[in-house]
Amino acid sequence: MLQELAIKNFAIIHDLALSFEKGMTVLTGETGAGKSIIIDAVGLIAGGRGSSEFIRHGAEKCTLEGQFAVEGNPATHALLDKYQIDIEEETLIIQRDIHRSGRNVCRVNGRLVNIATLREIGESLIDIHGQSEHQELMHSERHLNMLDQFGDEELIALKRTYSKAYQEYKEIEKTVLNSQSSEQELAQRVDMLRFQTNEIEMAELTVGEDVTLEEEKNLLSNYQKIVESLNVAYGALQGEEYGGVDLVGNAMSALETIEDIDSSYKRISEIISNSYFQLQEAASDILKEQDQLAYDENRLNEIEKRLEIIQQLKRKYGESIKDILVYYEEISIELDNILNRETHLSRLTEELEAIKKDLVKQGKQLTRKRKETANQLQTAIQEQLKELYMDKVQFEARFLSAKESETSIYESGLDHVEFYIATNLGEPLKPLARVASGGELSRVMLALKTVFSKTQGITSIIFDEVDTGVSGRVAQAIANKIYKVAVHSQVLCITHLPQVAAMADNHLYISKAIVENRTETSVNKLKDAEQINELARMLAGTEITKLSIEHAKELKDLAYKEKQGNVNQA
Repeated sequence: MLQELAIKNFAIIHDLALSFEKGMTVLTGETGAGKSIIIDAVGLIAGGRGSSEFIRHGAEKCTLEGQFAVEGNPATHALLDKYQIDIEEETLIIQRDIHRSGRNVCRVNGRLVNIATLREIGESLIDIHGQSEHQELMHSERHLNMLDQFGDEELIALKRTYSKAYQEYKEIEKTVLNSQSSEQELAQRVDMLRFQTNEIEMAELTVGEDVTLEEEKNLLSNYQKIVESLNVAYGALQGEEYGGVDLVGNAMSALETIEDIDSSYKRISEIISNSYFQLQEAASDILKEQDQLAYDENRLNEIEKRLEIIQQLKRKYGESIKDILVYYEEISIELDNILNRETHLSRLTEELEAIKKDLVKQGKQLTRKRKETANQLQTAIQEQLKELYMDKVQFEARFLSAKESETSIYESGLDHVEFYIATNLGEPLKPLARVASGGELSRVMLALKTVFSKTQGITSIIFDEVDTGVSGRVAQAIANKIYKVAVHSQVLCITHLPQVAAMADNHLYISKAIVENRTETSVNKLKDAEQINELARMLAGTEITKLSIEHAKELKDLAYKEKQGNVNQA
C-alpha cells in the first residue's frame, strides 16, 4: 500500500507531503484545486508517461517520491528479485525526477532503473482507474488474464504445467524450422562448419599446452640472463678463494667451540649451522641447473609458431583451449545434424508431434478449468451488477472457437476469451468494448474490481472520478462497491459525490490559494466535524445550511452502518 507521497515542483504543486492509511481515502475539493494532479503524480511514480510539461513554471525539474509497504505482495517481491533490488523491512521507496531537458531519472530503493522496469514494478503496486481509462476492459486480449486472476490454485498449477510444455514445444519447433532452411543456406553453413572443424582438428590441441609452452618459451628467451645469474650465484657460494659456503663453515666451526659455555652462543651456532647446510644444498642445486641448461633456437622457433597457431584459434573460437574444444564439439554435432538432417528432422518432427499432442491435452484440461472458473466469475459479476442497479445486464466470458482464432495454440493456452455483454433485456450479447457506454463500463469495472480485489494482489487501487454523471441510488451503490474493494485493498478515490465521500475511512480536502502571485495547492486531513461540513458543501453547493448539515450527518451515519455490514461480510 502507498504510505507516503512527496511532490515537489509538479504542475501547480510547489512542495507537498502526504501520508496515506489503509482502507478507503477520498480526495475532495473544488474543481481545479489539484486532486487529479496528485493522482497524476502517483501514476508517474508507477511508471506512467512523463513530460517536461509537468514541471512547475520556473523550476528545472520536478521530483516525485512514494513509499510503499509491500508485505504480502508476492508479485512485487518476485520483480525485486528479478531486478536484484534490495528491500528492508518490507518497504519500497520509488523516486522519479523529470528534468526540463526531458531526461527521467528513476530509482527503486536507491537503485537506478529504466522506465520499463519502473512501470513493471509500479503495475504490481498500483491500479489507477479513471473515467476514461478502461484499458483492461477495452482490450479483449487482456480478458483471459483477468479470468485467470479469478482462478484458484488448481488453475494456476495447470497454467504453470502448460507453460513449461509450451516452452519446450517452441524450442523444438524452432530447431525444426532451422533444419528446414533453404539448401543454399545449408550448403554455405556446411562449408563453414567443415572448415572450422578441420582447422581445429589439425591443430591437435591439448588443454593446458599453451601454459606449458609459455613457460618453456620464457626459459629459452631468457637463457643468457639465467646462465649469467647462476654463474654469479655459484661463484659467490663456492668460489675458489672466497666462497660464501666456506666462510660460513668457518663461522660455524668457531662457534661450535663455545656453544656449551652459554645458551645464547648455542642459539647463534645453530642458526649458522642451519644456514651452512642450506647454502650447501642451494649451491648443489645451482650446479645441477647449470648442467641441465641448453639453448635450442630451433625449439624456440617451434614454440613461437605453435603459440601463434593457438592464439589465432583463440581469436576465432574461444578465449581458452578448453573453450575452443567445447566449440568444436558443438559445431561437430551441428554438422552431423545437417549432413544427416533427414534422419534428425524426422526424429525431431516425431518428437514435436508427441509434445504437441501432450500440449493440447494439457491445454484442454486448462480450458475445462477455465470454463468452470468463467461460470463462477459470471455468477459473481452478475451479483455485483445487480447491486449496481444493472440487474438486466447479462455478462459472459466467451470462449472463441478455433475458427475465430488465428491459431489453436497460444502461449497462455488453447483459449481466446473475450467478455460479452447485453445491457438491455432481449438484446444479443456483444463484445463489451464495443457495446457498453462510459457509465456502464465504469460500473462493470467496479463490479470486476470488487470481485478481483481479494485475489488481484494489487495493494493500492485508485478511482479517479469514476462516479461522474451518476446520482441517487446508483451513486450510493457505487459508493458501497468502492468501499467493498477497500476492505481488501487500499483505495484512493477522487469524487464529487457526497455518497462516496461519506464512506471514507480517511478524508483529504484539496484546496488552492494564491501565495506571492503563484497558485499553491494544499491538502488537509479532515476531522469528523470538518468531514460533515465538507459533505454539506458537496450536498448544498456554495452555501452550507443547517438542513444540509443535518443531511450530511444522516449520510455519514448511514455510511457507517453500510460499512459495518461490508466488513462483517468480508
